Amino acid sequence: MKWLPLLAAQLARADAVLVRVHSSRGSVPREAGAWMAVFPDTVLGTVGGGRLELDAIAAARNHLLQLGAAPFTQRYALGPSLGQCCGGEVHLQFERITVQDSAAVLQRLQPPRWPVALFGGGHVGQALVDVLGNLPFVVEWIDSRDGIFPAAVPDNVRCEHSDPVQAAVVGLAPQSRVLIMSFSHAEDLDIVAACLTRQRAQGDLPYIGLIGSQTKWATFRHRLEARGFSAAELAHITCPIGVPGIHDKRPEVIAVAVAAQLLQVPTEPKAAA
Repeated sequence: MKWLPLLAAQLARADAVLVRVHSSRGSVPREAGAWMAVFPDTVLGTVGGGRLELDAIAAARNHLLQLGAAPFTQRYALGPSLGQCCGGEVHLQFERITVQDSAAVLQRLQPPRWPVALFGGGHVGQALVDVLGNLPFVVEWIDSRDGIFPAAVPDNVRCEHSDPVQAAVVGLAPQSRVLIMSFSHAEDLDIVAACLTRQRAQGDLPYIGLIGSQTKWATFRHRLEARGFSAAELAHITCPIGVPGIHDKRPEVIAVAVAAQLLQVPTEPKAAA
């Protein structure tokens, strides 16, 4: 995502060849849709690095010299001939692009982004926003307190004040991954209950994560059972959050562990707008 503004600016100065992974088989460094833009004197993006990328850059710059040449696709076997041992094969598509193509190309290269609802503007919430700002998510950052959000946030983050905070759950985008880490355990409990109520009615929250220990979750579980939620419904809650095996509790480390877990959540075919 970070390359797109640079691509638009660079296309205003020179033509490029857009190199995209069209398809692949077996073990390969990048997925279909990965791209790089090759200019006469610079390269933006990557299709996987190594000899594959070096050969693709050379082919792209040769294509740049041929005005009017048609787009083409080339097969690369990731074996001894390329000095690589991935064992798969990649088909790269080469296409000359100009400043006149800029708007259409940027739209085509825009990656899918998945909705995240982040409840809580504390230290971990702020660290998470910094991490998620570089990942394929659209973040709705929600808190009940005034003046809690920083003056500047990443472009993919929208701040929302909600009091009571759990009232925001109703309006969350479908397929939101929900992270709950407010300043108050009482608020956390109400947000979890609101998410479970929505999940019962709509089933469209693939991940509901609650920050805290197993002891905190045991207490919450008893209180939520008292509110009428079943064991099957409560099993949908992830607590503690973050990929296992990381014990450092610094906010920035927790943020990386939680972001990694969000990337593991199965995605629906339709991305957030």
